[in-house]
Amino acid sequence: MIEILNPTELSRAKETGAVVADILQTLKSRSTVGTNLLDLDRWAETMIVEAGARSCYVDYEPSFGRGPFGHYICTAVNDAVLHGLPYDYTLADGDLLTLDLAVSKRGVAADSAISFIVGESKPPESVAMISATERALSAGIAAAGPGARIGDISHAIGSVLSEAGYPINTEFGGHGIGSTMHQDPHVPNTGRPGRGYKLRPGLLLALEPWVMADTAELITDADGWTLRSATGCRTAHSEHTIAITNDGAEILTLPRQAHS
Repeated sequence: MIEILNPTELSRAKETGAVVADILQTLKSRSTVGTNLLDLDRWAETMIVEAGARSCYVDYEPSFGRGPFGHYICTAVNDAVLHGLPYDYTLADGDLLTLDLAVSKRGVAADSAISFIVGESKPPESVAMISATERALSAGIAAAGPGARIGDISHAIGSVLSEAGYPINTEFGGHGIGSTMHQDPHVPNTGRPGRGYKLRPGLLLALEPWVMADTAELITDADGWTLRSATGCRTAHSEHTIAITNDGAEILTLPRQAHS
């Protein structure tokens, strides 16, 4: 299903996107050495409820997971990259942490992810990998606009990731979003320009470049959810929800202060 939102729904999407972004930034500030992943999950639950929103994850039970997910945020550490199930783990200096959050408010969902390094240690390879996903995300957003096609976005993202030297997995990528978290169209992280669905104003997309340092192969953790790099290498993941407008693409998951 591909949804095209009306102006009222787009206004609600902006509100939801701001909630997601603000929660992620708060959790990032609390992700210090000694923080437990389960504490991050509890804090996420509290902030979602206080915002009058609803988690898209707790009852989520797709074919690729051992559902329901049962938690409020995805926490992926080091070699984990997607669908990271929070567990009793205490963050250490130099850990590469990805927080991925999706909530729904007033009938419209938004989805975003950030990767960052915990503590004072900043391994150069990890910094470079995070930067590559952020640059790829920016390139994908710049390629999105009315009349462009999904392949244009995929090509822009893939070009940045490939030039940075990272293998690209196409099993999981970006997606449409609206009244539900995961919708068509699928947005692979590499592709051919000029191909695929033609973008229209009112379409919401969650774009999410993610990479693993030296492999494109994923393995599923024993928890049935967390996806890890097959070689144990580090990973990174950046994601924004955007709205296609008459003028291009508007990022909906920026923290409120970024809009001012």
